[in-house]
Order: sequence, then structure tokens, then C-alpha cells
Amino acid sequence: MPCDLSRAQRQSESGGLEVKGEEGAGESGKSTIVKQMKIIHEDGYSEDECKQYRAVVYSNTIQSIMAIIKAMANLKIDYEDSARADDARQLFALSAAAEEQGILPDDLSRVIQRLWSDGGVQSCFTRAREYQLNDSAAYGDPEVSRRRFISAAYTKRMKESSNVCVPPPRSYLNDLERIAKSDYIPTQQDVLRTRVKTTGIVETHFTFKDLHFKMFDVGGQRSERKKWIHCFEGVTAIIFCVAMSAYDLVLAEDEEMNRMHESMKLFDSICNNKWFTETSIILFLNKKDLFEEKIAHSPLTICFPEYSGPNKYEEAQAYIQTKFEDLNKKKDTKEIYTHFTCATDTKNVQFVFDAVTDVIIKNNLKDCGLF
Repeated sequence: MPCDLSRAQRQSESGGLEVKGEEGAGESGKSTIVKQMKIIHEDGYSEDECKQYRAVVYSNTIQSIMAIIKAMANLKIDYEDSARADDARQLFALSAAAEEQGILPDDLSRVIQRLWSDGGVQSCFTRAREYQLNDSAAYGDPEVSRRRFISAAYTKRMKESSNVCVPPPRSYLNDLERIAKSDYIPTQQDVLRTRVKTTGIVETHFTFKDLHFKMFDVGGQRSERKKWIHCFEGVTAIIFCVAMSAYDLVLAEDEEMNRMHESMKLFDSICNNKWFTETSIILFLNKKDLFEEKIAHSPLTICFPEYSGPNKYEEAQAYIQTKFEDLNKKKDTKEIYTHFTCATDTKNVQFVFDAVTDVIIKNNLKDCGLF
């Protein structure tokens, strides 16, 4: 997330500061951070605005279950109940019209619920790192998730598999009964978890601690990055988001490239760019909740073969932090401000952003010779 402040803009008539932005690779949580700014600093989403996200929730739900069903064939996973094969055919027959109309009809909802409760589908879900699946695929009541999670036979088979990676027990799929109701209105948390690929640049304005923030959420996919540069002249700070939980995943646009490696490559190019010599670099190691749940089941050596520490949260997160901070080629003059974040946790984001703002204020006081 770039935070921009040209020298001419540093002191407004009110004594405030003008700040910009947000960067990172695709699906790192940049857009979610921007949504949190609206919730924290602009009284959140109105009921009408939440209603506008209903079609996105439905689309994310449909796309998630379709991704799982398609992966079952590739991974050669059978349905626990053979009758689910008919449901899968019905899913693909009904989904296009439902997405086009932005609805989740009863017949499609029932099909999805039957598929989601199948042991084979759940087994495929636990292997999400082997295909592209939206993080919000699993979101909802953890207890509901555990009760529905996989029959004993499939549990045994999963434990014996070397590819097991148990994702977090949260899902629109776990919440189908709620979101399929005719009077459903997405909650603030539902809105936070929606996934829409950012294309171009989305601008958000808000005021905090006498600073006027202009945050620019830029598309993280490779095809979007060429659109960034015109935002960056006079940038005050860049908030760079990394999805820690993506250490065992590949890019959607390049299945030969590990997502964490791509983030490191991008961070290197931003951190050491000659245009950002005076720019504060704030590193958000995001999705710490998903990372903590995943690391016990999917080794960090998938991304970093040289890693010899335990697959435990504290040690693994510290290693990732070191890998990114070591990319800084000017450690004697440039500091990286690292924070571990969960972009969907409003309190966590509020706490971290408060600290980020203090860094921005301190660094601008230095520029003015007042610190």
C-alpha cells in the first residue's frame, strides 16, 4: 500500500498531512486492508452498500465449490456418496445463470450443501494448496465446520496422505443456510471476506490523527503492475502486503512460480528502488491466522528448502520476516517496519494502523527537522 506525500503537500492549511497507498502481489490482502479503513474510519458499510456485495458473496461461494469439484477429477478423489456426481453435474448446469443474475436459488443452494457435506469433497478441500482456491471458501462457524468435517474413513485416509494441508475452518460454504435466505444481507465480516480481483487503481480517502490519507489499492497480478507507477511520485510511505499463508501456493497466472517467491521479488524491486530512497517501507506480513493453522500441516520447506527450524508459528514467521528484511540493501540508512496482520480482524488492523501512522508522523517530523 503506497502512502504518498509530496514535499509540497506535507503541511496543509489545517496542519495535517496527506498520505497514500497500498502494494503487494495478488491476493495478499491489500483490498481487505482498504475495506478495514472504511470500517474503522468511515463508520463502515451501510445496509445498502452491504446489499451490493450480496452478488459477490454468491459468486465467491459458487466459484469456490466449482474449484473444489474440478480439482477432484485432477486429484483423482472420489465422492464418498456416488450420488454427488449428479449434484456436480447440476452445479455446473445451474451456476452460470445464477452468477449472471447475482442470485443463489434454492435448488442450487441445496446442491452445494449436499456436495459440501460429502467426505470426498472435504478431502479435496484439505488439499487446496494443490489448486487455486479463494481463502473465503472456508469461512463461518468453526464448530459447524468441525461437525461437518469429513467422515471417519476419509479422516483416516487424509492422515495417511503426505499432501495433507488442512485449511482454516471458515467458509461461505459453511454458512450456506444463512447466506441462502431470501432476506440475506451481507455482514461487515462477509464484505471483508469477499474477493474481487482488483483491476486498475481504487482510491480511498479518510482522516486520522490530523493526516489526510489517500490510499491507492493497486492490482497485484502481474498484468496490473504496469498501472502503478504514476501513483508513486512523492510517496511518503509504502505499505507492502504479503500473504504469509501463500508460502506453499503458486501464482494463478504462472503455476511455475511460488507466490511467496513472487512477493519477495516484488518487494526487492520496491524496497531498493532509487525513487523510494526517502520512502518509509512498512511490511504487512498478512494472513497470520491462516498461516498459523497451515504451518503445522504444510512444511515451510516447500517454499524455503534450506529452512531447518520447526514447523511452528513463532519460528516460521520469524524466518519469513528475516527473508524479507534481508532484501533491504541499505540497512544502515533504511529501516523496514514489519507488522504481522490479519486483514479480516478489525481490532488487529486498527492497532497496527495506529502504529503505522505514528511512523509516518515521526518520519515527516524528521524531514522538517523537528524530530
